[in-house]
Amino acid sequence: MLNGLVVIEGPHLLEEALNSEWRVEHVLVASSGVARWAGLTGRLTNASGCPVTIASDRAFEAAADTQHSQGILGLARPRPWTWPDVTGGGRLVLVLDSIRDPGNAGTILRSAEAFGASGVVALEASVQFTNGKLLRAAAGSLFRLPYITQVSAADMVRKLRASGFTLYGLTALGPRTLFDADFQQPCALVVGNEGAGLSAEVMAAVEPVVIPSHRVESLNAAVACSIALFEASRQRSGNAEASRQRSGNAEASRQRSGAVDASRQRTRREER
Repeated sequence: MLNGLVVIEGPHLLEEALNSEWRVEHVLVASSGVARWAGLTGRLTNASGCPVTIASDRAFEAAADTQHSQGILGLARPRPWTWPDVTGGGRLVLVLDSIRDPGNAGTILRSAEAFGASGVVALEASVQFTNGKLLRAAAGSLFRLPYITQVSAADMVRKLRASGFTLYGLTALGPRTLFDADFQQPCALVVGNEGAGLSAEVMAAVEPVVIPSHRVESLNAAVACSIALFEASRQRSGNAEASRQRSGNAEASRQRSGAVDASRQRTRREER
């Protein structure tokens, strides 16, 4: 982060930032990408008045974080979030306890948005949310999802309990399964470090819940968290029967869509 600005690489993330409450303040384009990204740079300039700098391909590659860049990056200022932002809305808060892998953290953020979390809290030992790999894995979710970082475990527990939240923690072992948890109430779901799991301080404050599995000792943190968030979303969106009905409707829709795609492909072959 430079003076509070975050480096955002690639056209997709810049488009996502443009449509969010983050403010893109500068754009850097490789000379070979000027024509290719003229439309995007025009939209960015019109939206925020940000300057566009053209750099030689060699200079751009030196500035870019990715090995095979797409020739455009920006500097953006994040929207500041508050505790009421995080705990409001659907009142399902996700807490990262020492999640250090940026790919896992970004995937978790993406799942948090997809399954209706109202916000995310990252405890002190977790990866920085300005990490480029995290931004890419989150695929734009970070621009929309309220979050607070660098929070101590004690502050997290105190603030969430004061707001009436029940704290659940994902663990590998325990008597209570994920499906026994009541996610319809205001609650927080805590996911621990990829290797060590939940810290001792957090473990002492949460109700442990386990994801039932067969023949494997544990799941990847992002996978486990996504499963738990899906279950929370299922509970909060209605009963299991309604969920099965929606799944059946979705499957029927996919089958109809597949039939339409097959028909289109046959038409294209015939036109040739």
